[in-house]
Amino acid sequence: MTSTPGESIRPFRIAIPQSALDDLHERLDRTRWPDELPGAGWAYGVPTGYLRELADHWRHAYDWRAAEARLNAWPQFTTTIAGENVHFAHVRSPEPDATPLIITHGWPGSFVEFLDVVGPLTDPAAHGGDPADAFHVVVPSIPGFGLSGPTTQPGWEAGRVADAWAELMRRLGYERFGAQGGDWGAAISRELGRAYPDRVIGVHLNLLPGAQALTEPTAEELADLGPEERERTLASARRWAQWSSEGAGYAALQSTRPQTLAYALTDSPVGQLAWIAEKFREWTDSEEVPEEAVDRDRMLTNVMLYWLTGTAGSAARIYYERAHATGRAHEPAVPSTAPTALAVFPADPQIPLRHKADRTENLVRWTEFDRGGHFAAMEEPDLLVDDVRAFFRQLREKGAG
Repeated sequence: MTSTPGESIRPFRIAIPQSALDDLHERLDRTRWPDELPGAGWAYGVPTGYLRELADHWRHAYDWRAAEARLNAWPQFTTTIAGENVHFAHVRSPEPDATPLIITHGWPGSFVEFLDVVGPLTDPAAHGGDPADAFHVVVPSIPGFGLSGPTTQPGWEAGRVADAWAELMRRLGYERFGAQGGDWGAAISRELGRAYPDRVIGVHLNLLPGAQALTEPTAEELADLGPEERERTLASARRWAQWSSEGAGYAALQSTRPQTLAYALTDSPVGQLAWIAEKFREWTDSEEVPEEAVDRDRMLTNVMLYWLTGTAGSAARIYYERAHATGRAHEPAVPSTAPTALAVFPADPQIPLRHKADRTENLVRWTEFDRGGHFAAMEEPDLLVDDVRAFFRQLREKGAG
């Protein structure tokens, strides 16, 4: 690692005081539960029966100390960039020629999302892979989220985070590197490649903002498409319309009044749990409960990072910053020249369209999977790892050729 005085990189270890865990347990014991309409299911939000059982598991069976130890197996650090504390894990590969890779989470995720992919990415030989596919992996927490929060300044939208990531990788001695991300991590990774094409080898995304059918396509638009893309466009429009009418309330609130929301989520652990668990159910490849797609305790560890750091409000502010951005952050997507791969998981609420993606991205790889959803690294880590490896292998082979 290289840094100058004022750019210090400080070792970090998660060490939550027992008093914080005791406080959580006391609050869970004193939960004031709302009423519920009979037979409502998930139509009005998270069902009380499901959340009571999940909260009981959180209170009596979930083991934070085990999760803390698992996270602390990664070398972790903090550094100050643009006046904000930035937390990150930096897991180097045993392969000296490994490709540097920065991977970024989204909302309501955290760096916990990547617990099952970092090992195979950094040490493929130990996981049945080719050592040539190894990566040195950097896993930061977005400013305002979890251990990188709360932020103390406004303006932390995707472009500013991308600038911070470029600086972080410079401090780590990585002049050339790859990027990967989904959700906000996709917006940040894409902007990183667009703004720093001389440094970013390639960008692997499992979501592409703006590549959906945001309005009902016209007959003229459909006429220019092949049969498969036409059907996909209609499906994307239906799903976007459904999301806009039934699933976008969280985004509207976080884009307009994140501070008001913060009081509820910072004071009530069950409120914080419901706010996140609902999205894990709606955005994963699951039918009834999110645990069909993601491990229950892993989901709770993700919730814990929001709860223990009190960053529900500061994490939500990224939506506000995007909605109220001016200048570069407010402009329509400027085309990116960085070689880009898109991995499409079918249960994600945002279906990307190839013809729209081609307008703004230098797409060199497009992979469609038959399972998985929005939290790809948690739901289908093997599929994601294989696609990331294949993409960067493709770039290496092209460069060698």
